[in-house]
Amino acid sequence: MIKTNTLAKDYQERSRKRLTKLTVGLLICSVGLIADILIGPSWLTIQETFTALFKPEEVETAVRVIVWTFRFPATLMALGVGAALGIAGAVMQTILDNPLASPYTLGISAGAGFGAALAIVFGSMVTTAFGPYLVPTCAFLFAMLTSFVIYLLGKLKGLSPATMVLSGIGLSFLFQALQSLLQYISTPEVLQNIVFWLFGSLTKSNWFTVTLIYIVLLVVIPAIMADSWRLTALKLGDEKARGLGINVERLRVKMFILVSILTSAAVAFVGIIGFIGLVGPHVARMLVGEDQRFFVPLSAVFGAALLSFASIGSKVVSPGAILPIGIVTALIGVPFYFSLILRGKRGWL
Repeated sequence: MIKTNTLAKDYQERSRKRLTKLTVGLLICSVGLIADILIGPSWLTIQETFTALFKPEEVETAVRVIVWTFRFPATLMALGVGAALGIAGAVMQTILDNPLASPYTLGISAGAGFGAALAIVFGSMVTTAFGPYLVPTCAFLFAMLTSFVIYLLGKLKGLSPATMVLSGIGLSFLFQALQSLLQYISTPEVLQNIVFWLFGSLTKSNWFTVTLIYIVLLVVIPAIMADSWRLTALKLGDEKARGLGINVERLRVKMFILVSILTSAAVAFVGIIGFIGLVGPHVARMLVGEDQRFFVPLSAVFGAALLSFASIGSKVVSPGAILPIGIVTALIGVPFYFSLILRGKRGWL
């Protein structure tokens, strides 16, 4: 009885510490949100920015437009996309049992990039009802198609995690080659548009796209968290998870579909942003371990915080201009990626 009480107290203490870390992460996100709104190439003062936010009728029209049409949507998009990619990376690493798995490394982002490039090259040649949303629509569809192909190839091997990882890597090379082909046959103006999209950017965010990404988050996150204990059990191994009554194959399929929707929605609107889905989950894992009830939310929080601060960095590095955010995240992520490889264990692939 005494031992049981001690274990219960230890569990409560660990949960309390994890909740504290989650709260700290949310505070970091709040700091990033405020700083991201305040910083920009238009050189607004802090007072002007806050007045535009809370009393927009008291500022000039130009200031109000800068804050509410450009800065605020981009800031919220950074948090939403970062959270989506953080969750996607966390769940992928869990269901594939591979710490290097992420939407970027599995080729889903590359599929979206090819879809966007295809729309940019041939979109002007066809009449479409999608209008300005043709590029994100094609990016979304090809990201989903990539996920579907990875699933089909994995199914041929009984949804083997290794097969799905290798399939994603192969598709990534394929889509990158097809992107290069499209760039080769494009005119200089079209090529510039393709390259800019592939770099990743938050500058085209608007209230419609922000609303869409948050709707996706509100739908997908509860669906993932409903299976949090099953995901935790999956980290014990497939056999032990089956012994606990979990349908492992069904769980993997469900999570893969949800992750595909998250990733596709994220990259469709902002372009290729790499390594957020890799770095965010690893920071969360170092802080709270593999308990998915805390690991998944904290991955979302740190994914959001990382992209928010990357957005700030993209404005600070080049004063008076905004550096493509995909460059900033790559500069952060590549060293971290190599550190994982050097510290990693055999058997990841």
